[in-house]
Amino acid sequence: MGKLMLIVIVAFFLCLLIGPSIINWLRHLKFGQSIRQEGPKSHLQKAGIPTMGGLIILVSLTLTVLFFCPLNSPAFLCLLVTLGYGIIGFLDDFIIVVKKRSLGLTARQKLFAQIFIAGLLGMYLWTDTGFNREIILPFTNFNLDLGYLYIPFVILVLVSASNAVNLTDGLDGLAGGTMAIALIAYSFLSLSLQNYSLAIFSSALLGACLGFLWFNCHPAQVFMGDTGSLALGAALASVALLTGTEIFLLIIGGIFVMEALSVIIQVTSFKLTGKRVFRMSPIHHHFELLGWKETKVVARFYLLAVLLALGGLFIFLD
Repeated sequence: MGKLMLIVIVAFFLCLLIGPSIINWLRHLKFGQSIRQEGPKSHLQKAGIPTMGGLIILVSLTLTVLFFCPLNSPAFLCLLVTLGYGIIGFLDDFIIVVKKRSLGLTARQKLFAQIFIAGLLGMYLWTDTGFNREIILPFTNFNLDLGYLYIPFVILVLVSASNAVNLTDGLDGLAGGTMAIALIAYSFLSLSLQNYSLAIFSSALLGACLGFLWFNCHPAQVFMGDTGSLALGAALASVALLTGTEIFLLIIGGIFVMEALSVIIQVTSFKLTGKRVFRMSPIHHHFELLGWKETKVVARFYLLAVLLALGGLFIFLD
């Protein structure tokens, strides 16, 4: 436990050390955020704030994991997947800031790249004879073996989680803070399973998220962009897959599930009936348009994230 706390501190201070340089570099390159015109009007003032700040998280995470974990550890595998999704996000952000559009890669391009990396992970885990692919089922003494459906399942979990976190990244500190809360739970969960490598990875990413929040809390100096949000979702999903706790991810990462479901419900309702369920999706924008201040939305989502993380841990440890 003491070593995990040290890892959190190291990753945190690495962010504080490298953060200003990366932010200044992004400002120098004029890599500023483009704001959707149909979004809340209060967000228009955020135009021009540097994006691609997820680089701060990824650099801190990479240095910390490489220092504390061997290259043949599960943590290194999670790091590779995280960086792979980070590259997808980086390309998306780069296109946005260079072409000055609010959209980067096409949905088909991003989805293909995400499925490709997830498929590689699925095939690796499927062929690794030393890896236990069984899924832990809550409230039972049984584990589920999906057989040949395991690779599609890995793709589903990774792609869904990465995009869910991406949708959550819409307010100052929201994605980073809720991710940090989920990672606290997964640090304990990995430790209870005696998977020390993944506990180290979760702790390193926790410290990196906390360090990023130093610059991203309201009013934000930098946004993580898809560079950070796609990578964070992939990282959390990777830990869940390697611990067999994919079902518990639905609870511990319940905020991300809620954000994704709000978009699915909104799009489905509009296509079928022509009516919108929410004033705007993802759901954090709905509460903004109801009159909640951005800081109130973030604070209340933090509280809900804590309850969900505790609930997931309670069910797992029960």
